[in-house]
Amino acid sequence: MDRLFDRVIVRPPGKSYVNCVSTNPEHETIDVRLAKKQHREYVKILKEYGIDVIELEPLESHPDSVFVQDTAVVGVKSNVAVISRFGEPSRRGEEESIKEVLEKEGFEIKAIKAPGTLEGGDVLVTDQGIVFIGLSQRTNEEGISQFARYFPHVKVVAIPITKIFHLLSGVSYLRDKTVAISPQVVDVDYFRGFKLITIPEDELYANNMLYLGDKNVLIPEGYPKTKEKLRRAGFKPVEVDVSEFWKGDGGVTCLSSPFYTVL
Repeated sequence: MDRLFDRVIVRPPGKSYVNCVSTNPEHETIDVRLAKKQHREYVKILKEYGIDVIELEPLESHPDSVFVQDTAVVGVKSNVAVISRFGEPSRRGEEESIKEVLEKEGFEIKAIKAPGTLEGGDVLVTDQGIVFIGLSQRTNEEGISQFARYFPHVKVVAIPITKIFHLLSGVSYLRDKTVAISPQVVDVDYFRGFKLITIPEDELYANNMLYLGDKNVLIPEGYPKTKEKLRRAGFKPVEVDVSEFWKGDGGVTCLSSPFYTVL
């Protein structure tokens, strides 16, 4: 299998999800019942593509905790799990229960320490020995340098971003040195030597996609131009409705924390 992970952690949204941190104008219309249903469908798809899913209980004390990707970056090859320190202060504490799960899984735990901040949504892992990390509102230089010390066997490249919260909202790694990228929010110069699939500006949200292996790519439902671009590049788009997570400023990658086999 050519994907970067075979196992993930997920956590369904709790009732408190309506209070998540979001700049989306439709934030107030979040339907938790629908969000739970969409999350079940998301998990079902992951399992259908042979991914082992560790399912946790909702964490009502943390409205954003469904976006579990941000809590840690897990490396199977090195047996190291780096626990995030949130740049968004209201989310601090979410990572504690994830740390417990990863300890039980036998990973050596490393933590991003103050004044460093790093969120998983800023970490783009590739199978090329390079990890790109967004220097963002949520992840700072100190967090990136700590991460680089914890994973010395990979090259870490920081990419400044200002127009999106997380790097993975504007670029996704697929396979064979191929990335889907939105040039209006992420500088393509950092990806010289990679094959680029440029995502249309009016479908920016679709750039938060998850490569499932064997050319299958999980994308949010309702983005026909992106779907067509992926098809033309030889990929097989798999659609999932994540409307309620869009309202919470989250996407397809945010809903799972992968165990990266290449890290």
